[in-house]
Amino acid sequence: MGAILVIGIIVAACLVVVALVRGLSSFANMRPDDLDENGTPRSANMQNKMMFARVKWQAIAIVLVALLLIFSQAR
Repeated sequence: MGAILVIGIIVAACLVVVALVRGLSSFANMRPDDLDENGTPRSANMQNKMMFARVKWQAIAIVLVALLLIFSQAR
């Protein structure tokens, strides 16, 4: 059980890094004149999307770490 949780933590941490890099790259490539139908920059929408994805994966990683701690204490 512990090995599965460790693998899950590693995968979640990698996905956190991917979301962070994608958010930073959309921030670096921000073009104020590239607007969507609501008048907001497309890169700002991508930054928001990646921020929520990063928070989601961080929460999943924290839950997996908590589960790993709970299961390691049970031994």
